[in-house]
Amino acid sequence: MTDHELMWRIAGGSGDGIASTSQNFAKALMRAGLHVFTHRHYPSRIRGGHTYTEVRADTEPVRSRGDGFNCLLALGDSFARNPKEGAYYGDEEVKPLSENLDELNEGGVIVYDTGLLDADDIPDFEERAEENDWHVYPINLREIAREHGREVMRNTAGVGATAALLGIDLAYFEELMAESMPEDILEPNKEILHYTHDMVKEEFEFTHDLRVPEGSHDEEQVLLSGSDTIAYGAIDEGCRFIAGYPMTPWTEVFTIMSQALPQLGGISEQVEDEIAAAALALGASHAGVKSMSGSSGGGFALMSEPLGLAEMSETPVVLVEAMRAGPSTGLPTKPEQADLEHVLYTSQGDSNRVVLAPGTVAEAYEQSRLAFQLAYGYNIPAILLYDQKIGGELMNVPASHFDREPNPDLGAVTTEEELEDAPHGPGGKFHRYRYDAEDGVSPRAIPGQKGGHFLVTGNEHNPAGHIDEDPTNRVTQVERRASKLDAIREFLDDKSTQTYMGPDEAQYGLITFGSQQGTVAEAVDRLNDAGHSVKGIGVSDMMPYPVEEMTEFLESVDEALVVEMNSSGQFRGLTQKELGRFGDKLSSLLKYNGEPFEPAEIVTGFEASIEGQDVPDQQTTYVPAAGD
Repeated sequence: MTDHELMWRIAGGSGDGIASTSQNFAKALMRAGLHVFTHRHYPSRIRGGHTYTEVRADTEPVRSRGDGFNCLLALGDSFARNPKEGAYYGDEEVKPLSENLDELNEGGVIVYDTGLLDADDIPDFEERAEENDWHVYPINLREIAREHGREVMRNTAGVGATAALLGIDLAYFEELMAESMPEDILEPNKEILHYTHDMVKEEFEFTHDLRVPEGSHDEEQVLLSGSDTIAYGAIDEGCRFIAGYPMTPWTEVFTIMSQALPQLGGISEQVEDEIAAAALALGASHAGVKSMSGSSGGGFALMSEPLGLAEMSETPVVLVEAMRAGPSTGLPTKPEQADLEHVLYTSQGDSNRVVLAPGTVAEAYEQSRLAFQLAYGYNIPAILLYDQKIGGELMNVPASHFDREPNPDLGAVTTEEELEDAPHGPGGKFHRYRYDAEDGVSPRAIPGQKGGHFLVTGNEHNPAGHIDEDPTNRVTQVERRASKLDAIREFLDDKSTQTYMGPDEAQYGLITFGSQQGTVAEAVDRLNDAGHSVKGIGVSDMMPYPVEEMTEFLESVDEALVVEMNSSGQFRGLTQKELGRFGDKLSSLLKYNGEPFEPAEIVTGFEASIEGQDVPDQQTTYVPAAGD
């Protein structure tokens, strides 16, 4: 591990600049030629409370967080509520050091700020360090920052110390500083960076063998999160209207879109609640603008009524649902995949919607664009389902991945020329909801088009949009709307939007959906290297479900373990609903403690499951196949 992979964790308090420092650290390593992947952990507080970010860097592509980490920069929590041992939440000031020791790998490196932290406050610290062969470097980062700049610059001092210990070229950090800092802040930061770097090299004897690996890229890379790529995909697909209300973790997509759209002639509206947000997006789409909205958890629950209206009125719109641990407020800053059933079925009556769950940062861009293509091509609402993990993690992606043509096309709309020959009712109303529409898709007219006026209602209606409760009309319209999903499934089958892992032929299968894809892919590789016969599939299409692909996959294996972040096995349940005959092949590995899987947890869970043993880890839960 020490010769090809770095797993660096920076820990402090919310408001201490942990996110920005780790982002620059990851970007510097990317520019140095490495592949990087980050993982964020932060409390639901504006300031104070233990927060950390991991940066995993390797010479080969990195798809997941690692197993533990091997270098810790502990800054202390400068915004601790009550830095006393007897405080209700404990001594928060020392938690960035004390609460990260359990996951620090053997032989790891510790740098901690003695300006805020005292290792003597941590029981058995020296004994644990000796037992685990940790290499400890106490440095007064706070004092260095005060003497050469300001106290808030102790992060820069920590980066300088890390660079010295791991052999990282300071030029990459200086380059990033110059790009983002004004001169009055840049100079003291550079001074602190160099001073700490040189001091550490001069005053400490390095006892560790951990060094940053050396790598190179064949093409230009960019460092992005899933929130970035969802927003960029929407923009490239022609979205020019967004309405929303802030709610973690959806807020990041909303913020990026709100900053970009005004520069592109678009509109962003922050409204009073999520009902209004979805309704505004629906109205903008009806008026002829590609539109989106979104939320998380309870906020998305408020969108059920406008979502039902979109289904009944066949108004295209894209909604984003960023899952977090629930129910209710739950763990608002932690990832979970427990909103799947909610997103599939919320609203009234039978669902006619598309639900896509991207598995990687790169996929989030592709499926954001695909959501708009399907919504506007079939006049149906489409939902992009993701979670805090993929929304907040950063990874490098080739810049060429985004070198694609934009698509402003409004999809299934009619022109004024076509309206002249289109069927109309006795009163001249356009037959917007034709019984005989191909693939169930009856093209819509845009308000203001000559000959295109029609009625829109949430009631069942006839072709012109008039309320109609006739049983024959009802059956015809329900079946027409539902037939769109069959046409969409046929379209998606030709694209193959699922991700396959491992060998083509294997005895066992690993199945997952959404953000756990990269972790499962790494676990598949490790299991095969260990002599097991395993392949995997990451499923992105939640609705309509990929019946043919999943049937072929399940028929090819003896058993399959479904990996997901919830307590009820929702994706396994969806698979059994669609493919009930495979119920005796499907078991579950679940995690719902607010943290995503590590690859080793999946490896251990799989090996225990095939041997009929309990999973030796209280952080994950194994649920056997039906009948076992």
